[in-house]
Parts: sequence; structure tokens; C-alpha cells
Amino acid sequence: MIASRLAGFGTTIFTEFSALAERTGAINLGQGFPDEDGPAALLEAASEAIRSGANQYAPLAGVPALRAAICEHQRRCYGIELDPDTDVQVTFGATEAIAAALLGLLEPGDEVVLIDPSYDAYAAAVSLAGGLRRTVALRPPDWRLDVDALRAAAAGPRVRALLLNTPHNPTGKVFSRAELEAIAAICREHDLVAICDEVYEHLVFDGEHVPLATLDGMFERTLTVSSLGKTFSCTGWKTGWATGPAGLVGAVRAAKQYLSFAGGTPFQHAGAAVLGMADGWFDELAGTLRERRDRLCAGLEAAGLEVLVPQATYFANVLVDGDGAEFCRELPERCGVVAIPTGAFYADPSIGRHLVRFAFCKRPGVIDEAARRLARPKGA
Repeated sequence: MIASRLAGFGTTIFTEFSALAERTGAINLGQGFPDEDGPAALLEAASEAIRSGANQYAPLAGVPALRAAICEHQRRCYGIELDPDTDVQVTFGATEAIAAALLGLLEPGDEVVLIDPSYDAYAAAVSLAGGLRRTVALRPPDWRLDVDALRAAAAGPRVRALLLNTPHNPTGKVFSRAELEAIAAICREHDLVAICDEVYEHLVFDGEHVPLATLDGMFERTLTVSSLGKTFSCTGWKTGWATGPAGLVGAVRAAKQYLSFAGGTPFQHAGAAVLGMADGWFDELAGTLRERRDRLCAGLEAAGLEVLVPQATYFANVLVDGDGAEFCRELPERCGVVAIPTGAFYADPSIGRHLVRFAFCKRPGVIDEAARRLARPKGA
């Protein structure tokens, strides 16, 4: 009974493996959510907003104070100037922002270029919008972008947009300035809209995050998407946004009003209160996650796994002998740990067949216990 545009997607890989973790009691290093809450000031701001009556619909565009805080964040961090009334749309998380952008911009049969491996919601959102995807694959171990392949993928007459995620999930790659310049040139050459998912913008350990919108000729053709979830360890709040020129943001707003209209009002007020926090919070969180990355990578190496050390995000990939999906399905019983097969994020799963993704956004004790279990499988 499922509509054809969704029939090929099935249950998300996160639902499957989180359920496996719950059923087996395994440590869940699959889905990327922290096991600690964000800063106390954020939690108190949400509580205060609830107590003070901010519990009804927000304006469609989002709470004005949050829109102003997003504009200030983009100006302070990247030198991007925005109008809070026309250039910002608050959404239920980054996923809704991306879906609304595609729904608002695509005509049936339009094509979107995705850089694989990609978050599984991207392909589904393209399909829901009546679009088709063209994919360009990043391959281990260096995740180098094949610019010629990207140029060829962008050259079709129906290609309308390019969806870019940097810092990149699931690889942990930070696209270099040279790669971004090449992407920008292709977008300009083929008159593409760039939809940039930058939710891990402040979780960079090596390298530098450069928003595509800051490159020459790109602001007017770029929608930038981010959220509170990753930056402030509150993934369940689903408070995100899209920013960019008024025409593109207007397309997001036109679709978003018929998806969820508005909500999460107290969380929006909390975001407004803390998004302008001293940048020391961003540095502190990145430093904490860098230590946890190193901790998990050392544990994975001690367990005999070949680790591809990430530059950013919540995740580290390993190369395994044999099939990664099989490895992950056996892992809870064998070791009491859950991970995600990275092949699930490729249009062609064979490219990622030997890859497995582990999340390190967990407490040190949880990481250490998972590493101990991986090093000493049950019955060994």
C-alpha cells in the first residue's frame, strides 16, 4: 500500500539498528545522538520559556528572537549578512528544512546531485518531491571528491540542485576550500541551486569549515541548513533552519507551511537565548568530542579494526573484512555493541560494502566499555 515514490526506501537503517540495540541490550554506537544533555543554560532557557507561556504556535517563519540570533551567528562566524524577516526560515530540524527546500524548488522529473555516502533522508526527500537523484561517490580511505565525475553528473538538462553536506556524515570529511571552489564553479556553470547541510559546522577537529555560501557568486544560489541539535547536544528538540536569499528561503517557507506550519516554540526561545553564547562553548564541545573521537579510534584499533580517523562530526568509520551489513547484524550478539553499515548510505551499496560507522558522541565510560567488548568478543 506504500506509494511508489517511497516503496524502495523501507525502514531507515537507524530504526532497524536502534531497535536491535534495545532488543539485545547492546551498547548503541549506531545512531548519532549524545548520551549527555547540552549546556545547563539551554535547558533552563527552555524551562523558563515553558513556564512563561511560550507554548502555542510560533510564527510561520519562526520566533523573531531566534531568527535574529541566527542572523547574528551567521554574521559573527562567517561574515554573512541576512535579513531576519526574509532570509531565515525556522524548521523542525535540518531534515525538514532540506525536505521543504526540495519540495519548494523541484518540478517533477528535476534531478538533484548527491555526494555519496549521504544521509538516507536525502534520497527519500528527493523522491517525495518528484525528483530524481544523480550520485557521485566518495571512496575510502581518503574520501577524495572526483571533480570530473561531479561535473559530469551536473551536466544533465534536468539537473536543478546539488545537495552538499559538510562537515560530512557519515565519513567525517571536511570538504577543503579547493574542493568547495570546484563545487561552486560547477554550480555557477550549470546554474544549480546548492542546498548545504552544515549541521556539524562547529564539530570540526581537523581542518576548517568553509560555508559554500561565502564563496564568490554563491550566496545568491545557496540555501544553508543547520540546527541546534548537534551544536548543543539536543537532537530530540528538532529545531533547525534554512538561510539564504529571500527567493530561495521563500520556496522553503512555501512548502514548510503545509508540512508542520510551526511549533517547538519553547525550544525556539531557548535557541535564541543561547545561540549567541560566547564561541567558547563551540570550542569546548569540539574539544570534548575530539577527545572522544581519539578515545574511540584507539579502542577500535586495539580491537584490530582499520580505522579511518574523521576530521569532524560524531562518527568514525572502520574497514572490515567481508560484508559490513553482516558484520553489524552479528555484532550485538558477538560483542554487545551496535554499529551502522556505511553501505546503507550509498546508492550503490557495494562501494561501502566493507565500511562500518561507529558514533563517539557518548560518555567516556560508554566508549571504553564498547571498546573492551569489541576487543574481547563473547566466548573468546
